[in-house]
Amino acid sequence: MENYDYFKVFGFNRKFKISERRPPPDVIDVFNLFTNRDSQMSPAQFRRFLIEYQGEQGVTIDDSERIMGQVLRHFRPTFNHCSFTLDDFFKYLFHVDLNGPITNQVHHDMTAPMQHYFIYTGHNSYLTGNQLYSNSSEVPIIKALESGVRVIELDLWPNSAKDGIHVLHGRTMTTPVTLSKCLKSIKEHAFLNSPYPVIITLEDHLNSNLQAKVAKMVTEIFGDVLYSPDAGDNDEFPSPEALKHRIILSTKLPKGLEKSKQSGGEISPKVIRDSFEKEMTSNQDDDVSGSTQELSQFLDIEFEDEDVKYEQKASPEYNQLIGIHAAKVKDGLRKALTVGSGKGKRISLSEQTLEKAASLCGTDIVRFTQKNILRVFPKGTRVTSTNFKPLTAWMHGAQMVAFNMQGYGKSLWMMHGMFRSNGGCGYVKKPDFLMSKGPDNEVFDPKATLPVKKTLRVKVYMGDGWRMDFSHTHFDKFSPPDFYTKMYMVGVPADVIKKKTRVIKDDWIPIWDEEFTFLLSVPELALLKIVVRDYDVSDKDTFGGQTCLPVSELRSGIRTVPLHNKKGEKFKSVKLLMQFQFE
Repeated sequence: MENYDYFKVFGFNRKFKISERRPPPDVIDVFNLFTNRDSQMSPAQFRRFLIEYQGEQGVTIDDSERIMGQVLRHFRPTFNHCSFTLDDFFKYLFHVDLNGPITNQVHHDMTAPMQHYFIYTGHNSYLTGNQLYSNSSEVPIIKALESGVRVIELDLWPNSAKDGIHVLHGRTMTTPVTLSKCLKSIKEHAFLNSPYPVIITLEDHLNSNLQAKVAKMVTEIFGDVLYSPDAGDNDEFPSPEALKHRIILSTKLPKGLEKSKQSGGEISPKVIRDSFEKEMTSNQDDDVSGSTQELSQFLDIEFEDEDVKYEQKASPEYNQLIGIHAAKVKDGLRKALTVGSGKGKRISLSEQTLEKAASLCGTDIVRFTQKNILRVFPKGTRVTSTNFKPLTAWMHGAQMVAFNMQGYGKSLWMMHGMFRSNGGCGYVKKPDFLMSKGPDNEVFDPKATLPVKKTLRVKVYMGDGWRMDFSHTHFDKFSPPDFYTKMYMVGVPADVIKKKTRVIKDDWIPIWDEEFTFLLSVPELALLKIVVRDYDVSDKDTFGGQTCLPVSELRSGIRTVPLHNKKGEKFKSVKLLMQFQFE
């Protein structure tokens, strides 16, 4: 059966053929294998398929009947016998909710100390856009929490009257939002997506009187939900399981706040805005990762916003509420990374500092993160809220890789991919090798060359859904799109590679049926990034969807892979049919 689609071009209707979605040969072969070439698949045969081909252990007859019933009720509501035809079986395989590439359940051990986990971490979580003059609001905080982010960053500054607290990106033109509005939003939305603890990292620019106001506000809003460590707590951080439905404050406590000094005179808002617009128009690629030299100079300038000099110590009421104490990096990074006795601490490093430290003392960082928490944040010149590649930080055990969740780009896709792990709960157990020590106290060396540990075979069968989610002239004005799929293996340097299917011309339902092999030395940290584009011989290829999947979580067998837009939002219909096999 042939379907036709009509394009209205210059007032005329042009008719183009749309291929019918048919099962690829492998699907037909698998159906015949488990039905002994019968035309119907019984619940017992479907159960055998799930266990032997898809690797889903523990499936019962009741489970198989329940799954088959869900499919049949959706596509054939009047069915009277629980069995699959080839078409039913194919529809099941293309069902995202029933046959996705990764599990949507929490399945990692959640009882280890908190430093044993990668934690979904936001940077400047209150900003709606760029780092220079966007609005501050509770809305991006809510969105982050609803997407599974577990670490929210708030920058605290005195209001103009010096009697209240604002949240904003200081010494910029960003508009403020009140602290109370942010805290109330966190309380309301903290655990809608995940029950595991939310950490609020505070960048504190307050005097002791305002810190006392923060302590009162936090206590009144959060009440018993706020975690405060008891005196005499042991050296380990508590586990995510022990801190379910709790909120934790984390900050470093300055002894005083010196008056800001201006280093170069005031820069007019128009100069900043004009230069920012110049950066925006000159950086068209998703991987935009810096700014002009002019803008980086702006970010080095401190705008005077304090008329008085504070010499007071931090408020004791405030100090008592801090659940994770952040330490200043004093007397050199190597000394800060020295693991001593006593309770664990948190330190923060910029992405550049981490890169330098990784090249000089990588194993010291790994050893530090076995007991302490390391937060890595974007460099200041990322004024358009772009992000850095997170793999170096993860390879060294950094728990909090702080990202601009309101930003965009391929690095953010990697972050989404990592935290699709473990049911999307915001906590991913670090690989055992990052937490273990050898007989001579040696730890994992990120620079070491490792042998191939696992082979992943990926087959890209076909795709569908663009004709439902896009206008018929989105990709090509005069013909159906020419789709191809690119796959990028992201991980330790030895595992990084990219593959590409052939281009399928003029078809809304492309069938590639191509297999690719990936050799992995550290599969625990590998991410499979998948991007579909429409080929254009004379212009830039058009984006058609993306996803990023944690290799360690991939389910073997034939699976449906939903695709997302550039912001990471899942398309309603666009998906690929793929197969994953581990050797």
